[in-house]
This record gives sequence, C-alpha cells and structure tokens, in this order.
Amino acid sequence: MTPTANPASRPRRPAWADRNYGLLTASAIITGLGTNGALIAAAFAVLESGGDGGDVGLVAAARTAPLVVFLLIGGAIADRLPRHRVMVAANSLNCVSQAAFAWLVLTGEPRLWQMMLLTALCGTGQAFFSPAAEGMLMASVSGEQASRAFAFFRMSMHGASIGGAALGGAMIAAMSPGWVLAVDAAAFAVAGALRAFLDVGHIPARAPGGGLLADLREGWREFVGRTWLWVVVAQFSVVVAVVGAAEAVYGPLVARDQLGGARPWGFALAAFGVGTLGGALLMTRWRPRRLLLAGTLCVFPLALPSAGLAVPLPVFWLCVVMFVSGVAIEVFGVSWMTALHQEIPEEKLSRVSAYDWFGSVAMVPVATAVAGPVEGVIGRGPALWGCSALIVLVTAGALSVPAVRNLTRVTGSKEVPPAPVTAVLAMPAAPAAPAAPAMPAMPAMPAATESTGVGEVGQG
Repeated sequence: MTPTANPASRPRRPAWADRNYGLLTASAIITGLGTNGALIAAAFAVLESGGDGGDVGLVAAARTAPLVVFLLIGGAIADRLPRHRVMVAANSLNCVSQAAFAWLVLTGEPRLWQMMLLTALCGTGQAFFSPAAEGMLMASVSGEQASRAFAFFRMSMHGASIGGAALGGAMIAAMSPGWVLAVDAAAFAVAGALRAFLDVGHIPARAPGGGLLADLREGWREFVGRTWLWVVVAQFSVVVAVVGAAEAVYGPLVARDQLGGARPWGFALAAFGVGTLGGALLMTRWRPRRLLLAGTLCVFPLALPSAGLAVPLPVFWLCVVMFVSGVAIEVFGVSWMTALHQEIPEEKLSRVSAYDWFGSVAMVPVATAVAGPVEGVIGRGPALWGCSALIVLVTAGALSVPAVRNLTRVTGSKEVPPAPVTAVLAMPAAPAAPAAPAMPAMPAMPAATESTGVGEVGQG
C-alpha cells in the first residue's frame, strides 16, 4: 500500500497568508514585472522621438499631476466602495492607457502631447488605485505578525522589480520601448483579473458618513492629529520629489551620455530592486522597537544614488549604491506600514493613505518639470548634488521631532489609541511614496504605478 501522507506533517501557511493576501501578492508581482521596465521605456520613448531632458520631465510630471488632483477623492471613494472594485477599475484604465502608448511608439513617432496625455491617464488610475490597495492590504493582515506579512509582501513585489527592470532595459536595447509598454499593459490586465476575485465579505461595512467632503475632513483630522504622521509625510514630499527628478529625468540622461544607454540604467534599477528584496528579507526577522527612529535613519542612504549619478560612478559602483539605498528604504517601508497598521483605524486607512500619498507626490510634478531647466542653468552635476543635500537636510529635520523618534511598536493585539490632541500647524497637505515604497517606485520612484505612499517609493 502507498502510505498516506499525514496532514499534520504538511507545511502550513502562516496565519496571515490567507487567500486575499495571496491574490494581492500575486497581482503585485505581475504588475511589478511590467511596470519597472515601463518606467525606463517611457523615458527612452521620449528621447528616441527626439525629446530632451525637459521633455522627459514634462512626461513624468504629466503622470503625477493627476495623481495629486485625484488622490484625496480616490481615498474617500475607497473607504466607501468595495476596495477591490476600485482597484480593478484603476487597473483597467492603466491597461488601456499603456496599450495606447505602446501602439503609438510601435507604429510611428509619438508626439509629446500624446505621451503626456496617456501618462496622465495612467497617473489618474494610480490616484484611485493606491489608497484602495493600501487599505485592502492592511485590512487583510492582523496581529503581531503584521510587520512580517508586510515584509513578505514587499519582498515579493520588489523581487519582481529585479527581473522587470533588467528585462526592460534589455528589451529597449534590443527592440523598442513600445514592446516594454505593451508588456506593462498586459500585466495590468492580468493583475486586474486577479484582484476581481478578492473577498471583502469579512471586512466590516464602512458607514458612508455625511458625504464625500465630510469623509475628506474626517481623514484630514486623523492625519494632522498625529504629529509623527504629517512630519514624515512632509519629509517625503521633498524626498520623493528630488529622487523623482534624479531618477526619472537625470538618470536616463546620464545613462545615455556617460554609461552606455538603457541597459546599464536598467541594471542599476535592478540593483535597487535586489536591495529592496534584501531589506524586506531582513525585516521578516528584525522588529525594531522604535519603528520610525529605525526607519527614518534609513532614509539618509537615499541621497547616495543622486550623488553617484553626479560623479558619475562606474556602472558597478552605481549598482552598489543603488543596492544599499534599496535595503535602507525597505527598512523604512516596512516600519512605516507597521506604524500605519498599528495606529490608524481600519475604516480610515484609505483616506489617511490618500493624504499620505498626496503629500508624497504633491511636489513631484514641479520637481520633474523644472529638472531640465535647472540642469540648463546650473548644470547636471550641481543639480544632482543638490538633490542629495536636500534629502539629508529634511531627514535630519524629521529626526529632530520627538514624536517621530519615540513611536514604539505595540505588542499583543492591535489597539488603536485615539488621535492625540496636538496643536495643528497650518501645513499644506503634508506628504509621504512605491513604497512601496515606495519611491517611487525609488524603485524608480514617483513615476511608477502602484506604490503605497511614503513607504513605497515606486513599485507596482
């Protein structure tokens, strides 16, 4: 007789790895494979059509401008409607816009206004997707293992970026940026189909409240009532903007003029992806007690890639600094997601995430649009050194705030304390990334598609 396997001996999934978590992870991997190559492809499509650094910046700004406009609305809607439906609708829009972009590139010379319009549609989809995705993920995990669940999710997502960036660079060098954009469109279609099967039946129904504006006001009160939250978001409004300018505009130009083209830049972005993979693996084991102290200290290395491009470093050493910054941002990203999961009530997660995202990307359109003119005035090297200096300065400023340094991990069951009564400074919608994070995704930062606010820096 053939012995029957003992069910007790079979490997069992962790308690936090349920069906929703599996679907969210699989779809993030698929979009990660497509998006990271598409980020490079969009920049080189502009350059190959006769554009310059200013045109690359305008296309990048066209993606983030509607993101800024629609993010807060997207967060309020995601806290009212089933979040998976919002995610599927956003993926559908991104699929159509990327497919049209690919068709234009493959069939002729696309015009600048066409590329700006299509990337703007992609940014609109991201504005509705990101708050819903972050709320859905955080509602899918619970308990003390939440940080480990976030780390495994991000590790899977960033693992996809390794192959996506390297494959995208190789495909651009061998064929055309249009084929990479077509792959990204197909990835959005498959990911949207998977997300349609997410189960939201176990998530408590959210009271609609007094209307969209009332929901936005409630989310704003939650946001500004927590000093650590708006301070870090304010910090990342600068960090995401300057990293976006460095990596979306200056990076492809340095690669074209001094590193040998798209393939070396693809390898550098892939090295960043490897770093995020290593950082996420580290965070499956390490659980720092002071979440944001550990995380914010790890923002300083994000100044390294801009400095490396300013030199510019040889490709090998550029990949090394990208790797180090990838590890560092992932420590921050997991710590940030854990802090949000621990401190923010579930029914407000998407709205708070929207303010997080809004702050993170609010300055990106300006930064990417002026990157080319700034280069023309002061030169590419000084502009890149300025990016590094700004990251160091604002990160040091965030660390000077006690609420950031002292936020402590809660052990045991999740308890959401009431929002502290603090004096609210009249700040403009503070910032945040994606990163899941975010960073755009750094992983090719803000131009990216499906990141998750401050912690993401770019990835999909």
